Amino acid sequence: MASNDEEGPAPGLGRRDLVTGLALAAFGSSAGAAQPRREGGSMAGRTYAFSQVDVFSPAFLRGNPLAVVIEADDLSDADMALFSKWTNLSETTFLLRPTRAEADYRVRIFSLGEELLFAGHPTLGSCHAWLKAGGVPKGAHIVQECGVGLVRLRQADGRLAFEAPPLRRSTPLDPATLDRLCRGLGLSTDEVTAARLLDGGLNQTALLITRRERLLALTPDWKVLATDGVGLIAPWGPRREPGQPDFEVRVFDQTLTGGEDPVTGSFNASVARWLIGEGLAPRHYVASQGTVLGRVGRIHVDADADGIWIGGDTTDRVRGQVILE
Repeated sequence: MASNDEEGPAPGLGRRDLVTGLALAAFGSSAGAAQPRREGGSMAGRTYAFSQVDVFSPAFLRGNPLAVVIEADDLSDADMALFSKWTNLSETTFLLRPTRAEADYRVRIFSLGEELLFAGHPTLGSCHAWLKAGGVPKGAHIVQECGVGLVRLRQADGRLAFEAPPLRRSTPLDPATLDRLCRGLGLSTDEVTAARLLDGGLNQTALLITRRERLLALTPDWKVLATDGVGLIAPWGPRREPGQPDFEVRVFDQTLTGGEDPVTGSFNASVARWLIGEGLAPRHYVASQGTVLGRVGRIHVDADADGIWIGGDTTDRVRGQVILE
């Protein structure tokens, strides 16, 4: 996978703590970059193919929804940001013609008006929409162009999976930060097995804790946490039944309604690179996320000679047209 090898953003713990300039540099200077077609960047009248995809769940309406606008090359940056705010979903994506010969398509990812370099459930959902719209990959893998460069995807066992972006940073948390996060979550430091600041395109803090039951009972105190977000992982438990997941995941994010992300592909991708790399997780596992929110998120992680792959179910729930005028 090609990736942006520049130094990542300054340490920040929210999943949307990005250097916006990197995203603008990746797309603002591209040949044929769309410009606002009305003064002020307001949307000009045109009908676009549109879909809303449920991502990372095999259960009916129990995953993480994504809005996708197809063949959106003539929309301006301002139009994309405005429409993403209007959807009120955590992410909205826009499928575009690629600018790199190796890519099958290009995607721009917006989170309520803010552009992201990369995100996991938008990557799977956008690829799903591209294939449903008649996209045919050039080679053995599907290749997505986005803010971190080229991301490979593949289809296996009836699911799409993307290759986890390389970690640009994996830094142990300093004791003072870990103590503050534990106090904000109501944990003791003895309950934390390991902790890292990870950057695979997003700065994310990850805590591996000892017990799933404790994880499911946590309620963050945002004033004490003094950060926008933190993610946690716990083993499912010693009495795991056949077919049950291996890990439970929660990602607290106060920028989201309700303060928690239902299913977070980018977090799981960075965590997989960390845990598998450190020998803290097997090379093949399934993570559950969204349990407390009533979701049935299932993230399938597979490490092989070809990379570390993050997979999940994708299902169309809305398909039609969107009129932007």
